[in-house]
Amino acid sequence: MMRRPIFPASWLCLLLMSTGLAQDKPNKIALKAAYLIDGKSDHRISDPVVVIEKDRIAQVGSGIAIPPDAEVLDLGSMTLLPGLIDCHDHLTSNPEHSGYQSLGVSVPRQTLHGATNALKTLRAGFTTVRNVGAGGYSDVALRDAVNDGDLPGPRMLVSGPALGITGGHCDDNLLSYEFHHKDEGVADGPWEARAKVREVVKYGADLIKICASGGVLSKGDQPGTPQYTLEEMKAIAEEAHKLGRKVAAHAHGTQSIKEAIQAGIDSIEHASLIDDEGIRMAREHGTFLVMDIYNDDFILQHGAKVGMLPESIEKEKKIGQLQRNNFAKALKGGTRMAFGTDGGVYPHGDNARQFQYMVKYGMTAMQSIQAATINAAELLGWKDRIGSVETGKFADIIAVQEDPLTNVRSLEDVRFVMKGGVVIKNELRR
Repeated sequence: MMRRPIFPASWLCLLLMSTGLAQDKPNKIALKAAYLIDGKSDHRISDPVVVIEKDRIAQVGSGIAIPPDAEVLDLGSMTLLPGLIDCHDHLTSNPEHSGYQSLGVSVPRQTLHGATNALKTLRAGFTTVRNVGAGGYSDVALRDAVNDGDLPGPRMLVSGPALGITGGHCDDNLLSYEFHHKDEGVADGPWEARAKVREVVKYGADLIKICASGGVLSKGDQPGTPQYTLEEMKAIAEEAHKLGRKVAAHAHGTQSIKEAIQAGIDSIEHASLIDDEGIRMAREHGTFLVMDIYNDDFILQHGAKVGMLPESIEKEKKIGQLQRNNFAKALKGGTRMAFGTDGGVYPHGDNARQFQYMVKYGMTAMQSIQAATINAAELLGWKDRIGSVETGKFADIIAVQEDPLTNVRSLEDVRFVMKGGVVIKNELRR
């Protein structure tokens, strides 16, 4: 059966032309700039040259001879960095569809929102995202469209529907009993949870997302309340790892964080109420923490305007600052951290606004950059292909005008984006 395009061909052509994807791509490109932050070193490299062949980095360093057959892109005084990675995103969600307004958004509409948001995110310098929760496998469809070249967007690892208990954060509690509605990711008990892992893998999930505790933006629960039990999480982790998938656990609550780590979960999302024991356990188990410490601003300043439930606003008032304080404690405690923002709670494309908060609460600018590059790539299991500007890796490279080690907020104004050797955005200041 012939697969039909999502958009008419003329629309797609215009979209590709507007992003630079329709241009003829030379076989060899040499990027020049004033500085390079390669993602793995603890210092800037001066006068770098990056030679790109097709979609990969062929050579990188100072003083490299530029091949005579290469097209030279001289970025002048700019600083090159690896493409950024957001490990906690929801590309098919928008903040204005919060609360009861979400009930009017169909799965096809979510997917089309994802197409728009994918381009915004890519142009903001995020060349890879981990999408942790989407209705109707809309994120699977989006990932496949990007991979097939139908749409411009970041590289994606996707979870499909998030798994959770009946009535929990990953269920949908907005409708009354007579509708008999249950979210597609609901699975109660160890064996039902195992079956749900198998189901989401069957339909295209790259990883498993679960809800170990209550949440902020759900109705009728509390962030600190445990939901999935230790027994259920052990079953999920065992089944997922057997199938070659990692598991990300939404866990605000103190008990849920520790039980998720004990169960063998690979990353703890939010980790708002982590305590000293949880920090120790995360460090000893090598569990990644992905703490979204920017979006508190958006929820408190704009949440009511976009339809977030009043109870959600109250929950955020109680938990937001605690999460930021515990981020600082976890950092001092030596835990592994990867960059994740909960995109979709705030407008897509604003992902880089989180860097300033990571620095404010204890990270150096370089640590915050590495959280969004080499550390994030390790969490995704893609350290061999992205996360640093190194020979053999994908040519996912961005550039900013100012030195991000001096002003980390310069990452909010990415001027140049390349993904896989293709220039997506080039807005140089001359």
